Amino acid sequence: MRNLHLKLLALGLCGLGVAGIWYKVDVLGLPLTADAQTMVWTVEATASLQADAGPTRVQLFIPSNPPGFNVLSEDYISGGFGLTRTGDGTNRRAEWTSRRASGSQTLYYRIQISEDQSGETVIAGPQPTFPEVPEYEEPYGFAAMTLLDNVRQESADIASFAQRLLIRYNAESPDEHVGVLRSFAEGDAEHTRNIIHILAGARIPARPVQVLSLRDQMRRGALESYLEVHNGTEWIAFNPRTGSPGYGDDTLVWHWGDAPLMEISGGRQGQVQFSAARTPRETVAVAQQQAMLGGSLLMDFSLLSLPIHTQNTYRILLLVPIGALVMVFMRNFIGVKTFGTFMPILIALAFRETELLWGIFLFTAIVAIGLLIRFYLENLKLLLVPRLAAVLIVVVVLLAAISILSHKLGLDRGLSVALFPMVILAMTIERMSLVWEEFGPGEAIQQGVGSLGVAILGYLVMFNDELAHLVFMFPEILLIILAVVLLMGRYTGYRLTEIWRFRHLIREQSGK
Repeated sequence: MRNLHLKLLALGLCGLGVAGIWYKVDVLGLPLTADAQTMVWTVEATASLQADAGPTRVQLFIPSNPPGFNVLSEDYISGGFGLTRTGDGTNRRAEWTSRRASGSQTLYYRIQISEDQSGETVIAGPQPTFPEVPEYEEPYGFAAMTLLDNVRQESADIASFAQRLLIRYNAESPDEHVGVLRSFAEGDAEHTRNIIHILAGARIPARPVQVLSLRDQMRRGALESYLEVHNGTEWIAFNPRTGSPGYGDDTLVWHWGDAPLMEISGGRQGQVQFSAARTPRETVAVAQQQAMLGGSLLMDFSLLSLPIHTQNTYRILLLVPIGALVMVFMRNFIGVKTFGTFMPILIALAFRETELLWGIFLFTAIVAIGLLIRFYLENLKLLLVPRLAAVLIVVVVLLAAISILSHKLGLDRGLSVALFPMVILAMTIERMSLVWEEFGPGEAIQQGVGSLGVAILGYLVMFNDELAHLVFMFPEILLIILAVVLLMGRYTGYRLTEIWRFRHLIREQSGK
């Protein structure tokens, strides 16, 4: 019954931990690796006009939940204009107004976006009604119906129908029917409108979309026309020039419909130019910004919401459970003897300040010298507390002496010995001396070497950059570590050292 309780508890802890990690990776976009970077696009629309020295109103379409991207920030430079933003559920507009504006005016809109790592592309828009079949003029009507009949035979559903239509319409060597249809369209926007007009003959809802093809260091960019077809459940995008489905990786939907990008009242000579640049940014920062805009409560109550100096403290504290896991494994499964239960973990933390090789040298030197002095103090027959205080004072004096000596020798690394936890060193010396007296020098050296070995292993595991990143970004891992420690706590079998110690007996039993 107890085993079942423990296993269910461990399973529950693991489930909670895995669920938390999955949510942060899949929904919030937090990276699993420390050096992960995300490409961020900064896109700027520059609207210029000549105001007529009176009330002026400028309306400009701006992106609204563009498919394939996450919006990180938006900025407006409005000059002396007032700014409002309006939306109809599909499109958004920025509206600049001024009571009295004259001469050349320039307005800016800037948006920062990152690629949506979820891969889910949701195209906004209400459920459309089926269009009526247009009354085509001849010979356009005959050509359109003939083309639709041919495409219908080659397709299986609305998506394949639209794609086949686009491929035949854009063929380099079109048949005579397509040639007639193409003669009615000139220019990018008219090309898309003509296809929508033909699709209406099959009563397929379609709409134009204005997109911006992003290029790094782009200047003077312009919108292009795309096509979306509704298949009864969702909108499907197509490139009207190639027939390829979906939006490209670097295609930003600016607005749906074929309304003018900018409308002006009280001004003239309106013009909009686009520029774009792509820069790498840490994925963690991008996910934080995105979660903040989305109002994520989990991110609000995460360690990332703490002040930086507190975050730095927790970046170390969260590594202690990993060291404890190493300690449990080495004690319960390997059978390594150490001074105390968690002293090797604290020694490993001290190695973080001195680095591993210097830490081993300083630890060994201070403990050895302190042990000699501790044996001298034993001859003075002191009580326990004064003896511990004396050992502590000796350790501090040794630390100071090593710091001064290393500084004079030009070994700056030796100065970090001042950060060594003096209480840990004092207690190590005291316990080692007690073990020496009670069980002999062999046992004392064995436990000392065991403590140092576990501390080295703990240091190598705890201060691995990738593991430190995972624990800080996903503290839910501690629940999984807790579950593993609980399960390891019920292990009652032989340790590795015991198997080695009794190997002859085991071999004899096997021989029988």
